[in-house]
Amino acid sequence: MKLVIYPSVEPERLQALQAAAPEAVMVNAIDAGAAAAAMPGADAFLGKITPGMLAAADRLRWVQSFTASLEHYMFPALEAHPCVLTNLRGLFGDVIADQVMGYVLCFARNLHTYIRRQVEHRYEPIGGDSARVSNQSGPGTVNAMDRATIYLGEAKLSVVGMGGIGCEIARRALGFGMSVRGVDRFPERVCPPEGVQSVQGVGRLPELLEWSDFAVIAAPHTPETAGWFNAKMLSYLRPTSYLINIGRGAIVVLDDLVSALAAGKLGGAALDVFEIEPLPPEHPLWNFPNVIITPHTAGYSPVIATRHLASLVENVGRFVRGEPLLNVVDKALWF
Repeated sequence: MKLVIYPSVEPERLQALQAAAPEAVMVNAIDAGAAAAAMPGADAFLGKITPGMLAAADRLRWVQSFTASLEHYMFPALEAHPCVLTNLRGLFGDVIADQVMGYVLCFARNLHTYIRRQVEHRYEPIGGDSARVSNQSGPGTVNAMDRATIYLGEAKLSVVGMGGIGCEIARRALGFGMSVRGVDRFPERVCPPEGVQSVQGVGRLPELLEWSDFAVIAAPHTPETAGWFNAKMLSYLRPTSYLINIGRGAIVVLDDLVSALAAGKLGGAALDVFEIEPLPPEHPLWNFPNVIITPHTAGYSPVIATRHLASLVENVGRFVRGEPLLNVVDKALWF
């Protein structure tokens, strides 16, 4: 049995992969040319396969992506090829969910605004002078500071894409007492955390957005989701609602989002992914005080490298033993 790896992996990672398949020949290709030259006779490929490499393969049965997302991975010949494709989904759920709740807490408690005021040396609560008289207010009085915050125990969060990441977001939101609902391409396959009110098909998305205080996009970039959140879809959100995107940048049409924010049709937005990355310094999104921008870092964590290798080792072992592979992809759907 022969496995080709490209890009090449470090000696420690190669050793772990070899231990999972001691009888297999592993080619840790130093460049694309070496990988293509090794493809004749290869049973499996780990890493970033190209059309040229695939064309050189004569008995390829399995391709393992090093990534979870596949929008920059798929090409027509790979989609049509009979090989099984697997990805590395399932590594990032808790890590990305933590970042989502960070955004939610920032908006709920105005932390994004107070950070800016700290830079300006402004000791000033949201609501101005009227907030300072709160101690003089009678029992039951709602002051300006109260109105400026969001009580999460009464807030509603929707998750668009109830896969591993989406379910972890839901789990954390439930822990804060939020009401949670979701939509998914395959709602019948979802096993949501206990407490999620509903998971429905994507046809119910407009209704879900109208319900939401926070709408979180956790869907992959596929031919169906590109440009999904355009002006019409964004219009279902309320002027007090917040949009969070940790899915893929191509899902949200940024020009339409900018227009909605400028018109006061949204409470704000938190974005970790963008149609164009890096986001150009002259882009108008930078100038909105109710927008949080992070540079595609929601999946960063010291635990990911270990999980990444463990998943590869597990699938290599399964392949050589003839067992079902983990994270098999529907190539036509890109996930």
